[in-house]
Amino acid sequence: MATYEYLCSRCGPFDVRLAIGTAPGLHGCPTCAGTARRVYSPPALTKTSHEAASLHALEEKAREAPAVVSEVPSHSKVPPRPHPALSRLPRP
Repeated sequence: MATYEYLCSRCGPFDVRLAIGTAPGLHGCPTCAGTARRVYSPPALTKTSHEAASLHALEEKAREAPAVVSEVPSHSKVPPRPHPALSRLPRP
C-alpha cells in the first residue's frame, strides 16, 4: 500500500492509501464528497533520523565536489599472520 496525496479545492489536502500504481488522477473528498485532484510531492524525508539525513547530505555534497587526495596512501600494511592450525599440519 502506498499513500497518495490529493487536494480538494474546498477542504484542502488529504491522503489516501491505495495499492501501488492504482491511484487515479481524481478522487472523492472524504469530507465534502467533491472531486479532488492528485498532487505530486517529494517523499517524506523529514522523518529520517538526523544521522541518516546528515549522511545523505554528505553524499550529495561529495557528488558535486569530491574529496581530493593529495598523496598516495602508504602500503605499510602488516602482512597477515598464518592461521594457527597450519602449524599443526604434517610437514613433508
